[in-house]
Amino acid sequence: MRIRVRRTGGFAGIERRAEVDTSGRPDAQEWQALAERVLASGRGTPPAGVPDGFGYEITVDGRPVYAAPPPHNQEQRAFF
Repeated sequence: MRIRVRRTGGFAGIERRAEVDTSGRPDAQEWQALAERVLASGRGTPPAGVPDGFGYEITVDGRPVYAAPPPHNQEQRAFF
């Protein structure tokens, strides 16, 4: 499973990216369970957000969900 997190926005508008491939990891099942919960609880479109706030895109095996504070749900916070 490939998980990507992209953060955009903020005061400076600097984009950050992170990626993990869970195949072969000893904790792969934990990552997969967390990723499935994020997909089930996330939004299919980017939320409006707040001025100078961050926006997040979490992609799990090509399936994106979006979040913007406030608030993140518990599953999404694990990736930030």
